[in-house]
Formats: sequence, structure tokens, C-alpha cells
Amino acid sequence: MTKAQDGDCVIIKKYANRRLYNTQSSSYITLDHLAQMVRESIDFKVVDAKTGDDITHQILTQIIVDEEAGGEQMLPVSFLRQLISMYGNSVQGLPQYLEASMNHFSENQQKLRSAFEESLGNNPLTKMAQQNFDMLKAAAAAFIPGSAAPEAPEAKPETHSPSSDELSSLRAQMAEMQNKLDSLSD
Repeated sequence: MTKAQDGDCVIIKKYANRRLYNTQSSSYITLDHLAQMVRESIDFKVVDAKTGDDITHQILTQIIVDEEAGGEQMLPVSFLRQLISMYGNSVQGLPQYLEASMNHFSENQQKLRSAFEESLGNNPLTKMAQQNFDMLKAAAAAFIPGSAAPEAPEAKPETHSPSSDELSSLRAQMAEMQNKLDSLSD
């Protein structure tokens, strides 16, 4: 499945036999494919192959019904009851309100995710763990030739390169540990 070009809308044709045909990829797809397209923000329109009517709303509703039936129940029963009770009552503006609410929810979720990721990067414990890991890799490379192939340099937070005193101390500790292991194996 390929993404539509910016501004393009993928046309999906629904045939009488319930099959869905992606006109962009020239292939038959399923409702699961359409759900994935929604998650990937690929714009599409579903049309009835015989009449040409836009049935996107019906298909999206079917995807929600299938997701709810498959164990991914996100909509509380009380919400569903309220939603059903609003059909037939001329509640003006409800669709726009629901759409705006979902947009705000998505924006806030993204902001929260970004704030969390940013806080991890600024956490001093994360930086210390990275420094300790780098020192351990350097020590392993010094004592076991060929054990640590140099990796491609990454953009890392400030790292501390071990001094020669630290390396000497680590070498002495490793030698002591090796002696103990050797004495255990005898």
C-alpha cells in the first residue's frame, strides 16, 4: 500500500460483492487495510462502484463497529446510548463539536508524548546511564580484543570519555575478576 501524494485522495471502489478495490495500487483490499490507511493519515474516499455514491461514512462506521466487536472497546456503553439517543433530535453542531473535541484530544496526546520524550533526554540519570554504558564498552574493548566493533557515531548527549586513570582502575578490576574466575575453575 502506498501513500497518496500530498493533496491526493485515494479512491476506493466498493463492489456489490463487498470487495474493496484501491484504484491507486490496483489491488483489492480489506477493511483492515482501510483502518491502517486511517492510522497512517492517508486520505481516501470510498465510492459505490455501481452508483458512484460516496459511502466513506458508512465504511468508516463499519471499521469502528468491527474494532469494537474485535475486543478493542474504546466507546463506553453510556456514550453509545447518548449518541444513539441524539439521532432524530435535531442537535445542531454536534458533529463539528465531536470533530473539534477529537482534534484537541489528538493534539494534547501528541504534546504529552513530546514532553515525555523531551524530559527523558534531559534527565541526568539517563545521561549517567549512557556514560556508564560507554565506559563499560570501552573497558570491554580494552580487555577483549575484537569484542566490540566500533559503531557508527551517533548524536549522543554529552558523554564522558574515560580518563587513563579510570581505564587503569577498570583494567585492574577486570584482572582481579579474571584471577578469581581462574581460581574457581581450578
